[in-house]
Amino acid sequence: MAANIRIAIVGYGNLGRGVERAIDSTSDMSLVGVFTRREPAQVTPINDETKVYSLAQLHDFHDEIDVVVICGGSKSDLPVQSPQLASTFTIVDSFDTHAKIPEHFGAVDEAARAGKTTAVISTGWDPGLFSVLRLLGESVVPQGETYTFWGRGLSQGHSDAVRRVPGVAAGVQYTLPSESAIEQVRAGEQPTLSTRDKHTRECFVVLAEGANADEVREAIVTMPDYFEPYDTTVHFISAEELARDHAGVPHGGFVIRSGESSPGTQQTVEFRLALESNPEFTASVLVAYARAAARLAAAGDYGAKTPFDIAPGLLSPESAEQLRARLL
Repeated sequence: MAANIRIAIVGYGNLGRGVERAIDSTSDMSLVGVFTRREPAQVTPINDETKVYSLAQLHDFHDEIDVVVICGGSKSDLPVQSPQLASTFTIVDSFDTHAKIPEHFGAVDEAARAGKTTAVISTGWDPGLFSVLRLLGESVVPQGETYTFWGRGLSQGHSDAVRRVPGVAAGVQYTLPSESAIEQVRAGEQPTLSTRDKHTRECFVVLAEGANADEVREAIVTMPDYFEPYDTTVHFISAEELARDHAGVPHGGFVIRSGESSPGTQQTVEFRLALESNPEFTASVLVAYARAAARLAAAGDYGAKTPFDIAPGLLSPESAEQLRARLL
């Protein structure tokens, strides 16, 4: 296929802006435009030359787009948009509701196979890079335990879920890992840790006018998959406090595989991320997987894929020959 991979961005929040920045850093991609449900004139892209169109116009550009990078939320956007768009476009998404990934995969796979497109779902860093590291750790150290810790950081998906609760005008959510649990794992103790043992969640919420704080708090802490499994604290703050104290989007975390290769021989594998901008890093992962999606589609390898199905070499703009000579 041509060296230039033509990308369309659907959705233009923090993640969409990150994808625009990430494409600027590539040597083999160009941006066709941003496609939004908002009034295009109300969207100001990072680059003056970036075109902004109505989402309703996306299909008018079908022959000019190689991959659509969908930047909506996992709670209600991606379950609808990903199957719909995969029926006619090769896509990449960052669906991150772990418990519902099999269901999402099935819906997207059916649409992509019918439309003869390639759809890479659940990219990003968790699910995504962390998922791959969990697989590698379990494959290389089969006798042991895998532990994943997130944070301290702002979760985009969980923050989006908070903002969709009736009565919430704005809000963010932070994931906090247990330091004592991390040290136990690094020491090779292989503790048995419940979901609540490993993390807590902390929400900072601006109430909508007339909203009942107790009802909003109850709706958040009992939300299945997102908050119910954790000890969750909800703080109600002003819009000014939110803008002043919670404008940044840091995140990170660890995947640790701890086990033995023979009795008494301890092996520990650890992968760590420390991110100043969660959406910019997540967007960079999506863009790398968009490159892989374009290559698979060009080869006629259709259907839904996850990061488990993508060879690492497909993520790089370099050829297989170049990678063997430089990195192997």
